[in-house]
Amino acid sequence: MGKHAIPLEKEVSFSRFDRMSELYPGNIAVSYLGESFTYKQLRNLSERFAGGLRNIGVQKGDKVLLYIPNCIQWVVAYLGIQKAGAVLVPVSPIYTSHEIGYMIDNSGAKTIVCMDTNFGYVKETFATTGLKQAIVTNLADLLPLWKRALGLLFDKVPNGSVTYDDKIISFKSFLKAAPLTKAVEIDPMNDLSYILYTGGTTGFPKGVPGNHIGSTSYINNVTYDVAGDHLKEGTDVYIAINPLFHIMALGFFMAIGLNKGNRVILMPQPQVDAILESIERYKVRWFLGVPALYRMILENDRRDKYDISSLQYCFCGGDVLPGKVMNRFKEYYDLPIYQVYGSTEVGHVTYSKIGTDPSSGSIGYPLESRECIVVDPLTLECVEDGENGELFVTSPYALQEYYEKPDETQKTYVRVNDKVYCRMGDYVSCKPDGELVYMERSADVIKHKGYRVSASEIEAVLQDHPTVINACVIGIPDEKVGERIKAIVVMKEDARGVGGVELIRWCSEKLASYKVPAYVEFRDMLPKSKVGKLLRREVRDGERRKTMKKTEV
Repeated sequence: MGKHAIPLEKEVSFSRFDRMSELYPGNIAVSYLGESFTYKQLRNLSERFAGGLRNIGVQKGDKVLLYIPNCIQWVVAYLGIQKAGAVLVPVSPIYTSHEIGYMIDNSGAKTIVCMDTNFGYVKETFATTGLKQAIVTNLADLLPLWKRALGLLFDKVPNGSVTYDDKIISFKSFLKAAPLTKAVEIDPMNDLSYILYTGGTTGFPKGVPGNHIGSTSYINNVTYDVAGDHLKEGTDVYIAINPLFHIMALGFFMAIGLNKGNRVILMPQPQVDAILESIERYKVRWFLGVPALYRMILENDRRDKYDISSLQYCFCGGDVLPGKVMNRFKEYYDLPIYQVYGSTEVGHVTYSKIGTDPSSGSIGYPLESRECIVVDPLTLECVEDGENGELFVTSPYALQEYYEKPDETQKTYVRVNDKVYCRMGDYVSCKPDGELVYMERSADVIKHKGYRVSASEIEAVLQDHPTVINACVIGIPDEKVGERIKAIVVMKEDARGVGGVELIRWCSEKLASYKVPAYVEFRDMLPKSKVGKLLRREVRDGERRKTMKKTEV
């Protein structure tokens, strides 16, 4: 399991950060909007947040929803929730009240941390869920007064209207609590660290519970086995661009940054010029992005203005990197892009080897703490090296269930021989040396702008519309965003005056913006199996054939 001092079975997800704060108290831990926070400051803030949770009655095992974008408050709240022994439930800050209401009920969360700009959605859920209290912040809350004043003066910092009372608490006042300096005692194997939500096959997201040892296992793999001697301690710099509510981004944030005493440049939004300027300014060496971000960098006509020669280690996750983008980046910057692959269910799974240029389509080699097999999806027999099959993953450290969803658990987690594996829904082939090559994904999963979108979740929302009988949602390949989301809909015979614009508006009211279909097509019927199951793959393949014909013409 690599070279680390604390035995894995005794290590919790924040213990190595605490160790770094003792070794390097004056080191900058996070730089955010030009303001820097040392390890000593960050630890104090997180312990005050944990003390605030204690004061409002949050106990060990209680769920706390984190509904904010990348900002220093996200990091403070994350560490504070863990120190208090509570369970982190991070969700996208652009989710609607419809989405967060479901997640509040499913997880049992009674406390939420939100922005003043999305408090309106939270307010709507108080009457319909078990939510009891909200901690509300603004993007600039922990910045100096003069920066906050300038931001408001020039309308650079968005803000919302909030009335505070004993249930609606400001983040800044929350941090006035006495620090909880002694973390709650945690059993790394049996106590939950988080519940993350992923797309559901029945139209509802599924909560994936994770224990402390599960995340620590792959974080240690990345720190000590993947990065190894390439990663410095106490002097390295990493830029965090991807949303921290995503398991890939949070794991890399801890592995390369806070668990090694290093500096993290935290970006609130993925703006290319700001990213390149920050790389130049802070001499960033480590970078993690999604394919769309690498493409945006290459297409930026001001890229020559920035000196990013400090950059040495570039990684890509969220989707398979197109060979054209990988080759162009290598040609322009003389840097390889290493691949990361994983999922909410099993954490980080595979990484490219540093020092070896990854081949096109490769998703890397399995981490030491993850076991991968490639099987025939019908027989569950392992296929030969080089043959296409579905990827199954297991780990002794990962919990193998969905939260409060036994039927979904049974479909995804299957026993092969004497072990339970997670079905990834991705089809790969395995080279003789163990390197995995991506082939295709399940028709239910759409990769859009680095997000893993469930087609069935969108279909369920469309079918709630009073004029819709049936719906099929598919991904159409697109060089810039991975896949565009298309909905094919069957309407009731007496439906009048309902078009694609209204159905898209209907989706936008109930789904995060990245899940909303780009366009809608109407048909008289959709193909189904003999037992009435929608043949989504058949629809998807037909659409792709049409796209190929248009390209050829």
